[in-house]
Amino acid sequence: FTRDTVLKEGMLGLTEAEKDHHWKVEKVLAGLGFSKKDMEKSPLEFSGGYQVRLNLAKVLVSDPDLLLLDEPTNYLDITSIRWIERFLCAWPRELMLITHDRGFMDKVITHTLAIHRMKFRKIEGNTEKLYAQIARDEEVYERTRKNDEKRQKEIEQFITRFRAKARLANLVQSRIKTLEKMEKKEKLESVKNLDFSFRAKPLKGKSLLSVSGLVFSYDDKKSIINGLDFNVKPGDRICIIGKNGKGKTTLIKLLAGDLTPQKGKISYNPNVVKGFYEQTNIKTLVDTRTVLEEILYSADIDLQAARNICGAMMFEGDSALKKIGVLSGGEKSRVMLGKILATPVNLLLLDEPTNHLDMESCDALLTALDAFDGAVIMVTHNEMFLHALARRLIVFKDGGVFMFEDGYARFLEKEGWGDEEFSEKSPKKQDRESVLKLNKKELRKLRSEIITEKSRILNPLQKEIRNLEDKIDSLEKNLDNLNKAMQQASRNKDGEKIGRIGKEINKCQTEIDKRFDRLEILTETFEEKSAMFETRLARVDEEF
Repeated sequence: FTRDTVLKEGMLGLTEAEKDHHWKVEKVLAGLGFSKKDMEKSPLEFSGGYQVRLNLAKVLVSDPDLLLLDEPTNYLDITSIRWIERFLCAWPRELMLITHDRGFMDKVITHTLAIHRMKFRKIEGNTEKLYAQIARDEEVYERTRKNDEKRQKEIEQFITRFRAKARLANLVQSRIKTLEKMEKKEKLESVKNLDFSFRAKPLKGKSLLSVSGLVFSYDDKKSIINGLDFNVKPGDRICIIGKNGKGKTTLIKLLAGDLTPQKGKISYNPNVVKGFYEQTNIKTLVDTRTVLEEILYSADIDLQAARNICGAMMFEGDSALKKIGVLSGGEKSRVMLGKILATPVNLLLLDEPTNHLDMESCDALLTALDAFDGAVIMVTHNEMFLHALARRLIVFKDGGVFMFEDGYARFLEKEGWGDEEFSEKSPKKQDRESVLKLNKKELRKLRSEIITEKSRILNPLQKEIRNLEDKIDSLEKNLDNLNKAMQQASRNKDGEKIGRIGKEINKCQTEIDKRFDRLEILTETFEEKSAMFETRLARVDEEF
């Protein structure tokens, strides 16, 4: 930073034509959580998170043709995330965005580009459509792979059975070339994602903890928590929400016992066992220990149980022997979650557990929390988690804190953040998505019609080809037996038998020739029509 105030530093991002438009910078800074007083302070007075916001503001006011944003919601609180969501929805130019916040992404983007199985996939639509498309494609791939394997075996059997037949030499050579051109599809390996569940310790009783008259402040300043009361029951899902710096982490540290209330009381059921995940807890990991050692030291468990937890956290095999010091932030977060998994608990206290987790890991965490038999108290800015999980809310708002006895959708309806007059999606985007949906529906219908027509035409041909091959095989076995009988009759010099067998041989050979002629015609017809249908389906798939 080179300027003495946040506002002046932010104005460095303005274009030459707008270099004195301070109001434009003020609007963006306010959206990202800076107050009027904050804008007159030095950038160096702020935390790393707010310094990141200032750099983001400089980019947003620079009027670029293309915005490239790498996890812009990191360090943003819930109101700032909602603001930048609206800003980007209204952004008139191009945008490329990396984020692990699935709900945020789905509201902002028009296309999704994913790295899946070491390849890029791009679709028009959001992550839900992407995952659905991947699932459909992989289902088709596996079905095609199995059909190809079956077809390859049939071709190999045809070549083996008819290789020696001179009149079928062209067909056999054609099948050999077809076999050489057929690509061998490998079976898809399962994609490794977090797959875990929290171990619940049974607890009898109507209450896990009760909070009454809770008061807390730092350095004799104004209390950030003043007279909070609430009870936690088994099975509760309580989310703590509000802007940054208002007391959310302080409250969860008070509940965990890391801080002591100045007034009031926190009473625990004597059988409560807590699992505590806090943003700075990563610092408690010992760099010289391995992942496996950290899990082992966290609870009284055996080596195999620790190995299982490492595997659930995607540290399989030798990965469990990695030193903590070489792990990324996301990997360290998974180790902290693994340590909680090692001990059966009945109360989870989680402070922004989705930070540093990728999208699939967030989905797995949400599933595990939903299935947990104990109670959950969680600080989060992730609106997808709030909509899916929260049944009660502790809200830090307008300088106070209160309990809201309902879910997040009801909170937005009754209380809100003061920004509900803004629509979450622009009308243009909604119209475009409805048209897209209609087009996709028509394409799916067309694809289904082509597949139905393909089955109706090709299945009878395929059935007749197989019947002909079986009949030819049976006739050739009969011809072989007749030739052996002819040899025996010749040795016995039985003229009458020789004449009769000769007629049967001639009749059998005629039947074989007729069926070979029919087989040749049917095979060529089948291959031509099959190629035609594959071309039609490929054209439809390109439109998807």
